Amino acid sequence: MNNQVLPESEKAMLPFTHREWERRAREKLEIGPYSFISGNAGMGETANSNRAAIKEWKIVPRVFRDVEKRDLSIELLEKKFSTPILLAPIGVQKIMHPEGELASARAAADSRIPFIASTMSSYSMEEIASVMGDAPRWFQLYCSKDKEITKSFIKRAERSGYSAIVITLDSSVMGWRVQDLENNYSPFRLGIGLANYFSDSTFCSKLVKPPAEDFAAAFSIFSKINTSASLTWEDLEFLRENTKLPILLKGIVDPRDAKLALDHGVDGIIVSNHGGRQLDGSIAAIDALPKVCYVIGGKIPVLMDSGIRTGTDVIKALALGASAVLLGRPFAYGLAVAGEEGVKQVIRNLITETEVSLGLSGYHSIKSLDRSLVVK
Repeated sequence: MNNQVLPESEKAMLPFTHREWERRAREKLEIGPYSFISGNAGMGETANSNRAAIKEWKIVPRVFRDVEKRDLSIELLEKKFSTPILLAPIGVQKIMHPEGELASARAAADSRIPFIASTMSSYSMEEIASVMGDAPRWFQLYCSKDKEITKSFIKRAERSGYSAIVITLDSSVMGWRVQDLENNYSPFRLGIGLANYFSDSTFCSKLVKPPAEDFAAAFSIFSKINTSASLTWEDLEFLRENTKLPILLKGIVDPRDAKLALDHGVDGIIVSNHGGRQLDGSIAAIDALPKVCYVIGGKIPVLMDSGIRTGTDVIKALALGASAVLLGRPFAYGLAVAGEEGVKQVIRNLITETEVSLGLSGYHSIKSLDRSLVVK
């Protein structure tokens, strides 16, 4: 697939703010795809709380400190990364741009930040890996009701060079997304987001005909087994038996669950409420972060997802104990507006603003940040 390159004149006109990226994405996309990405569960209270809670934390900058040289690098799962930013797992990216995850993955690889590929990607995990070279990538897994399919996905991720498995825990039941219901829109019914299933030999062995010949039958089976609402902590044993890759749990906001994760030997936690797309009225991710970090006590990495929009958001999350943050919808809007170059620009903007905010806060490195930087 050809990489579409924007003329320099168009690159210079790309936005700098999240609001402008979203506005332009709305202009470019049809209402179904736009609402699927921008929409939230219920009344949108969780998504609004994510942003409101981040705003409540205020930075207390220090002065007369040498910040001439600033270092954004971090160590995560025994690897060093140049920034504390990862691209969050977002499925069905083809509804935003024809190149979908391929464009986003190339942008992440170019920026040397980890790309987390979704189970529900528009392109298979192998196709995504093929455009990334040796750049860092993780695979986000929705555990299927069919354990053999889950096992197959894990093995494929290992063979394709993914270096961690992220288990999403807060989507075993689909959230109440009113906008999608009003628009009668589902990309999955159009066959978008099913590439990992339709390219999987274990899944296809359950079909009478290949998906290309009988989509309705393939979709019916997918709908019955794509996620499991019966998972418990005991299922971690099955996952651990089938991979030596680090396992991170995404969707934890309760310190009690953080303690259980630690007891069950997971390698990392991602504090997240799915960006407000699942349970309406949930606690804001950044409000959950300090208590989770306290329970974990630095034994394993704690990352934060949900609501990150600016460099100061990144600094606040790191000061409150996060090892790194995940960036979600902003890069999706960048993809919709300008493909790969749009994602690159969103990443560049966030990295630059984070570095500037670090220096203006009076700190020279990510490692030097601590809780004293922020007050509520």
